[in-house]
Amino acid sequence: MTSESRAPANDPPRVLIVSEHASVRFGGEAILPWHYFRLLRKRGVEAWLVVHARTRAELIDLLPEESHRLYFIPDTRLNKLAFKAGRLMPDRVAYLTTGYASRLSTQITARSLARRLVAEHGVDVVHQPIPVSPREPSLLHGLGAPVVIGPMNGNMTYPPAFERGTGRSVMAVSRKASELLHRLMPGKLRAAALLVANKRTREALPKASRAEVVELVENGVDLEVWTLPARPARLHGPARFIFLGRLVDWKAVDVLLEALARVDAQPPPELEILGDGPMRASLEERVVALGLQGRVHFRGWQPQVECARKLREADALVLSSLYECGGAVVLEAMASGLPVVATDWGGPSDYLDESCGFLIPPDSREKLVAGFAEAMGRLAVDPDLRARLGRAGRDRVERLFDWEGKIDEILAVYRRAIETASPDARSTPAASRT
Repeated sequence: MTSESRAPANDPPRVLIVSEHASVRFGGEAILPWHYFRLLRKRGVEAWLVVHARTRAELIDLLPEESHRLYFIPDTRLNKLAFKAGRLMPDRVAYLTTGYASRLSTQITARSLARRLVAEHGVDVVHQPIPVSPREPSLLHGLGAPVVIGPMNGNMTYPPAFERGTGRSVMAVSRKASELLHRLMPGKLRAAALLVANKRTREALPKASRAEVVELVENGVDLEVWTLPARPARLHGPARFIFLGRLVDWKAVDVLLEALARVDAQPPPELEILGDGPMRASLEERVVALGLQGRVHFRGWQPQVECARKLREADALVLSSLYECGGAVVLEAMASGLPVVATDWGGPSDYLDESCGFLIPPDSREKLVAGFAEAMGRLAVDPDLRARLGRAGRDRVERLFDWEGKIDEILAVYRRAIETASPDARSTPAASRT
């Protein structure tokens, strides 16, 4: 088999994206590889995607004309066993144990496949967008093309007032373990470029890395999906707040319920909750205890198109999360012309400012509840304030967080990685040559 020749220096690079998974339905970090691939192809860039087979049907349905550019890694026995075991554990424990074992198994297969595809397609640069954790090691090195990893986002802790008992000691141990794992699996040590969403993530990168470090926001917004409502904002009736996300403890949805109960506005505002998770039953009980029946509506998990429609019908987004590295929903709400009330911690602080919403300091539980109640109260009685903040949020997204702008930036990163790649990174491994 003859390898395709690599692109001339002035032509768009030939890109291989390697990802644990890529999905619109899963949301979260899984949507990032999908955006890179589809938008690169939209621009005519020669690109291929390596991804786990669990999203095969969805991806082929979304882009049937690109199916020949999609390569799927099948489930192994280890993947299936890890998934079953992980369902019996708390989310975070499962992510660090059985989930990690499953991701490692997938990366081993992905590395072998990537080496072959680099040679077959004359790939100029390999991009690994996820996992977004800066501490998780990568096996993608020695592929015959320079590797770009990220944007990563992490190095999070809980706010001091909400710190879990063993949180800091566990974090210290994980940092030491991470440095050792990076030496055993040196993808991030040998990468051409490491992309980070913010300063705190930069501080978590492996110390021995010599890669170029570039700050590039993790999330972006597809402005063709997250659009402004076609009708003017409502001036009468109860204000409608909305929450989108998993119902897990660190999302602190109970804070929103208590804040809503304190809002003294007529007519009383309502809260719509889109998402599901292990906390749903206890949150429904809390609604009854607070006397909020008829004002809080649980809608369960919803597909992206329905989430976009619900945002266009709402008056403001509320996000009380205590451990949100990213928070793409903040950007999606801003793109939909909504003001946002969010905890001033982690990802939302990177996106939101006083021109388009409220950031509530998590100094204590009582202050967090009171802060949300005050902001929600102001928005509930002032449609003009909602409209002004919503317009500013849309403007901010268009200027700073549009996915098309991100693609411009990532193409510039690819070109620098190719230009500065060492001879070792450019040479195709012997095992891949044909």
